[in-house]
Amino acid sequence: MSALSRIVRSGVGRRRVQTVVIALATMMAVASAVVAGSLMVASNAPFDHAFAAQNGAHLVAQFDPAKASTAQLKATGRLDGVTGSAGPYPVTTIRPVDEGGGHLPPVTLVGRSAPDTDVDRLNLKSGRWPAKAGEVVLSSEFDGPALRLGATLNTSDAADSTALTVVGFAHSVGESADAWATPAQVTALASDDTRVTRQMLYRFDFAGTKAQLAADRRALSAALPSGALMGTESWLDTKRAADQSAAPTIPFLMAFGVLGIVMSVIIVGSVISGAVGTSLRRIGILKALGFTPREVVRAYVAQALVPAAAGIALGVVLGNLMAMPLLEDTETVYGSASLSVAWWVDVLVAGAALFVVAVAALVPALRAGRLPTVEAIAVGRAPRTGRGQWAHRAAGRLPLPRAVTYGLAGPFAHPVRTLAMLLAVAFGTVAATFALGLTASLNAVGSAQDPEDRAPVTVFTGQPHSGPGGAGTATADPAQVTAAIKQQSGTDTYYGRTQTDGTAAGVPGAVQAVLYDGDLRSAAYEMISGHWITGPGQVVVSTHFLKTTETEVGDTLRVTVGKQTRTLTIVGEAFDTSDDGLRFHASLADFPTVEPQMFLVDVKPGVQATPYAMKLDETVSALGAQAIANSSSRQDNLILVLDAMAALLTLMLVSVAGLGVLNSVVLDTRERVHDLGVCKALGMSPRQTVSLVLASVAGIGVAGGLIGVPVGYALHGYVLPKMAETADTGLPKVVLDVYDTPELLLLGCAGILIAALGALLPASWAAKARTATALRTE
Repeated sequence: MSALSRIVRSGVGRRRVQTVVIALATMMAVASAVVAGSLMVASNAPFDHAFAAQNGAHLVAQFDPAKASTAQLKATGRLDGVTGSAGPYPVTTIRPVDEGGGHLPPVTLVGRSAPDTDVDRLNLKSGRWPAKAGEVVLSSEFDGPALRLGATLNTSDAADSTALTVVGFAHSVGESADAWATPAQVTALASDDTRVTRQMLYRFDFAGTKAQLAADRRALSAALPSGALMGTESWLDTKRAADQSAAPTIPFLMAFGVLGIVMSVIIVGSVISGAVGTSLRRIGILKALGFTPREVVRAYVAQALVPAAAGIALGVVLGNLMAMPLLEDTETVYGSASLSVAWWVDVLVAGAALFVVAVAALVPALRAGRLPTVEAIAVGRAPRTGRGQWAHRAAGRLPLPRAVTYGLAGPFAHPVRTLAMLLAVAFGTVAATFALGLTASLNAVGSAQDPEDRAPVTVFTGQPHSGPGGAGTATADPAQVTAAIKQQSGTDTYYGRTQTDGTAAGVPGAVQAVLYDGDLRSAAYEMISGHWITGPGQVVVSTHFLKTTETEVGDTLRVTVGKQTRTLTIVGEAFDTSDDGLRFHASLADFPTVEPQMFLVDVKPGVQATPYAMKLDETVSALGAQAIANSSSRQDNLILVLDAMAALLTLMLVSVAGLGVLNSVVLDTRERVHDLGVCKALGMSPRQTVSLVLASVAGIGVAGGLIGVPVGYALHGYVLPKMAETADTGLPKVVLDVYDTPELLLLGCAGILIAALGALLPASWAAKARTATALRTE
């Protein structure tokens, strides 16, 4: 064992460059696998994990305190089937104004004395819980430059409104509230304009379906005086929205995860097998000195495992460090509980990497162990005689400098090593092509999202409510609000919008009717087929809506809003996943009794949305309306997270590919050092030596690019529709057709760039090698 130990230490120390390459290749491969694996785990049902961690509420119920006492509400927590309850908490709705005078959307404010309750244990992201009057904790979705710890909010724009200081940010997985204060503070806000009700949070034995929750709701209502239960919010609705947000990321992460695993196997396998394969002569010498075949195999497998184990350990640490920022972003987007890399991901990746290294080293080591001593010494001195001579003859006929043609023919002397290098370059190009297309598609999805989220300014005509027929009513006159928007300096385009309950033939239960007035082009969704509504008599629906109703573009659809029933023509299939995809878009002109609930305003270039909204609000507030500047949506944050994931994983995979090329070129350069010495003796300059080495990988880079770009293009065309299927929608052309010819040509050059960067360092070493030293080297 002491002799074997000395052989292992000698082999690891003698080939320092190769040892470093093995360590770096395994480190980057393992790090990329840890990042991809941890993100896949985090994206697998994030809502379910967070809901379980926070013991989320199956039902958030609101009660009228005038009809049910506190004791009666607490007694409902002991009903049959109720497994947990919290409350009652005072709750109200405020319309806060920030320090700059800007209006925020209506906020549900709940009075709770602590975040950690039996049901709906809040995750306090930053700051602390309110301890006295005048303090408030906001939902983590509000956290940003405009709203930070220490900022002050007024509960309304009235002169005598209450000022609240932001002392923390928290997250409720069930979205039970938008903000929290002390119970006394919320109760003190009670007035004629600000009604304070009571909130109870419940968990049930059976709450997995809508029918079960409906039965639970009926039991609550029956246990209290008539009219005490004012409304409820189901955890299933929140879960569906969260799952729709998370589901598209899983195919994306799986694609990068598979790329990382395949790349790791190829690179680590080629690096290890190349390291052992180039040591055949030394193996033959060891056998001549009396080492048995088994001892030789063990020695060279150990020589591969030592640097690989160091690289694996560093890769696990690096992967955890790189995954944490992405997990924090994922946590923010999904609203999950605190995320961290699962311990079993580290163990699984490290074990798999060790297995790959052991197998990659064992195969050539076993071959070497079986070789007769003399043959091992002979084979280890140079490539097989005559191998690649036809390539040299063919390249010699090309009208290129001899150094270049010599380099172009070089890879054919080692076909197996060349194939491994080609696969490394090809997979690196696949990763770059796929990532570029995916990033472009995700940005296109961001631009194609709900136009309501795109508009920089929203003007609410008042507090909408559903009348007897389900149509919305408003306190402000839409005509006067329209006139104010027109007269406001900086207005570009605007349109009116109303969302209310309706019904549609072929869809059981209620659906959402979204009705428009004004500049309909500004309200347009990206279309999968057909066109956006241009006037009365037309309706646009989503992919899921078409599947549910078994209709297609060109058919007619009978819809009802309030007491008005119309038969409209389906003119388009929109890229719309909101409200489970079960809503329709039509013109307000088809339903004349319905008025706009809001106006969405686009400002002219160079006009800032916040000052514009503040100035417009001064005008429309006198009419009973309210203007606010919109903040970025959660969908924007999700796209930023996916863009960051794509960039990071691509960088890692391309780096691993470059390390594979570096290792192969180092092996080739060391094997041909005597030939390079001869060439230098015959007058080859250092610049020509660099050209020779770079030319040896140029053909591989071209071939890798030609293979990798089509494969990456096809992978993008496969993964994107899979991501869309999880959301039950099609994709518009603007999302799918993101590549153009110049980009594909540049991506084809990515293979050459990866190969050249990997070969540049050994090329400079070869150019600096002294002629006499090279000639004396075996």
